[in-house]
Amino acid sequence: MTDENKISRRDFLARAAKAGVSVAAFSAAAKLLCESDVRKMLPMPEIFTGFKDYSVPAMAGKTMSIVSGADRTQTVSKAIELLGGIDRFVKPGETVLLKPNVGFARPARIGATSHPDIISEITRLCYEHGKAKKVYVMDNPINDPASCFELSGISAAAAKSGAEIILPRENLFRPVSLKDGKLIQNWPMLYEPMKRVDKVIGIAAVKNHARSGASMTMKNWYGLLGGGRNNFHRDINTIIVELATLVKPTLVILDGTDVMMTNGPTGGSVSDLKKTDIMIAGCDQVAVDAFGATLLDMTPQSLPYLIRAEELKLGTTDYKALKPLYAEVKA
Repeated sequence: MTDENKISRRDFLARAAKAGVSVAAFSAAAKLLCESDVRKMLPMPEIFTGFKDYSVPAMAGKTMSIVSGADRTQTVSKAIELLGGIDRFVKPGETVLLKPNVGFARPARIGATSHPDIISEITRLCYEHGKAKKVYVMDNPINDPASCFELSGISAAAAKSGAEIILPRENLFRPVSLKDGKLIQNWPMLYEPMKRVDKVIGIAAVKNHARSGASMTMKNWYGLLGGGRNNFHRDINTIIVELATLVKPTLVILDGTDVMMTNGPTGGSVSDLKKTDIMIAGCDQVAVDAFGATLLDMTPQSLPYLIRAEELKLGTTDYKALKPLYAEVKA
């Protein structure tokens, strides 16, 4: 070997290193191209733009009802009766989805979840008077779903009345994008069960909330969200309004029998509750929540999401203008 062809050990190692980098870069690029080609061949998941409209035609003078009484079974039945009866909202052969708040593994007496007596009575009304084909009960709890449904008493109530519990499973979620939405863009939601039913009834309790000020019927739709939904807490008023824009329910029920005044939305003690013995039913979720705010010693104007919802014409905060129907049920 001539001197011109000789290379030092240092030069050899440097050239080998460069060659190794080139090979590695080539391999990485080839892998990236391959993955890109595979992604192109895979079907893209369909993104849905919202849910169907579950509302019923308006009936003059029957938009909202307020019933006083301590027995939830009696008061919710009367509240629905005042609005025209369950057969106004549910027709023979229809499928109905009840969306309670079952977010926490708490017994009913704590007031953190919807009460099982309401689930039982509405299910009974749907079957006996509405002649519903099937009634489902669904939520996506914060705690373990099975434990939440069991401890709240809703599992037992559903089983006794003939409703079927739908626990959240991955295959029930679909990406949803709200037109002109800020937060709900390609976000997983419990779309499949909502798609399959004819009517949707929201059932919520009146609770104070550390971030939004209050948790009632509009906030209840939070339980349709999947993914890391806690991220939305930073802009909670916007997400509540976007959910209310997406969901046009058949009817909403707001239970103010025992109002959670402190430590909401989870609670933890009956000392957090105030006995008010009020049940509200309505077709305008904004108006229902506006009245619910008064049970928390708040005004509708103190809740930003209610103001925004009214601006978007999702409903009215002036619930008195709807001339609610009042009744009292004595035990």
